[in-house]
Amino acid sequence: MQFSTRTTPPGRARADCALVPVLAGKELTAGGREIDAVHGGRLAKVIRSGDLPAKAGSTLLVQLDGHLPRALLVSMGEAREAAARAFTDAVRGALQAAGQLAADEALSLLHEAPVTGRDTEWKLRAQVLTGREIAYRFETLKTKRETRPVRPKRVVLPVSAGGAFRAAVAQATAIANGVDMARELGNLPANHCTPAYLADTARKMARELGLKAEVLDVRQMQALKMGALLSVARGSEQPPKLIVLRYQGAGAKQPPIALVGKGITFDTGGISLKPAAEMDEMKFDMCGAASVLGAMRAVAELKLKLNLVVVVPTTENMPGGRATKPGDIVASMSGQTVEILNTDAEGRLILCDALTYVQRFKPSTVIDVATLTGACVIALGHHRSGLFSPSDALATELLEAGNEIGDGCWRMPLDEEYQEQLKSPFADMANIGGRPAGSVTAACFLSRFAKGYDWAHLDIAGTAWKSGTNKGATGRPVPLLANFLLARARG
Repeated sequence: MQFSTRTTPPGRARADCALVPVLAGKELTAGGREIDAVHGGRLAKVIRSGDLPAKAGSTLLVQLDGHLPRALLVSMGEAREAAARAFTDAVRGALQAAGQLAADEALSLLHEAPVTGRDTEWKLRAQVLTGREIAYRFETLKTKRETRPVRPKRVVLPVSAGGAFRAAVAQATAIANGVDMARELGNLPANHCTPAYLADTARKMARELGLKAEVLDVRQMQALKMGALLSVARGSEQPPKLIVLRYQGAGAKQPPIALVGKGITFDTGGISLKPAAEMDEMKFDMCGAASVLGAMRAVAELKLKLNLVVVVPTTENMPGGRATKPGDIVASMSGQTVEILNTDAEGRLILCDALTYVQRFKPSTVIDVATLTGACVIALGHHRSGLFSPSDALATELLEAGNEIGDGCWRMPLDEEYQEQLKSPFADMANIGGRPAGSVTAACFLSRFAKGYDWAHLDIAGTAWKSGTNKGATGRPVPLLANFLLARARG
């Protein structure tokens, strides 16, 4: 689904179908009135019939003629000014209804509807992101692909002027490209998406977008004394990788922002073996890695004026004769020792060495992203990611970036008292802190390695994928990260 802006007045536009917003069940916007006037008041007459339900996203097809043969009336809800959620619901309903028509091109006037606290650029971005989400299909490994094409193929957004509105659509398109990439990587099974596959994907993206790529192998990680990361990889036949991607959009003296993504391409739990039920979903345990790669794609496509480093520690977590055992003690790259009480708490072990490694880039800000704890799902469900940071300013930036783009997170505590749960009689720390506040103690563990820079941790265990009938990766939190980086680039 492709989106573009056009300055042609709606009344003179050509398309297979128009998406016309209806406010408070009775009022057309300016563009809607223009189309209505061209077609003899047909839209207003249908609205007066009361057949359009008030719920946001409800639609009613109206047959027209000439260069615009039909229109979908789209309810924006009962209030004249819609809430942001109601607007995205309306966009979703409109595009899904348009998809049932044999319409290759749709003219969308939905951004003419007023939305509380949101400007036109936001409404344009929301249409692009929602439309691309609807259009995404994972068919990479299917021999028989869906025969019904994605429709509408093209969505035209009429605007009064070009510049800022075209930029908003371009931004949303780049973010959607990053989301699609993250979803594609997340949805691939673990026999396809191995650590080597992620490394090859990063190299390919570097060639395509002019990035610098480096992939560290086992010997290089051994030389760096990454004992925590390597302990997770011991049971797997797949060699681990440490992927580093660098984008320079600003001067060399400007400190980079760093994104670190957990890349466990399959998580059995290791010797602390998981239950068999739903273990197939552990292919999604690399969604942190997928999301930071997706965010890098968005940044590079938009040529943002900032410097960005992406670091992905990636391995499988498998049982085996060489696998790390509960009670083993390993030395991390930082020199701190860790007693591994549970081999299924492996994400923090690969991240801690990556958080130490990233210090060499002298970053101003580091954000790690990980499907880290089931405890975060219990705490927040599947709507918001968990946010942990000792920095009020950084936490506020991330909260605002997520809320603005509809990819929300929620700040969780990181109080010093929780560190007590990580005490070990045999090492500097244990890798788990018991059942209470499991997502908090996991973040506390990471905080011990995140020194010398502003740091935040996003636990996306509840938001990175969906289970059930619509099982699949969501691409979150690419929109949050990209929106945060856009704001940083604007200064």
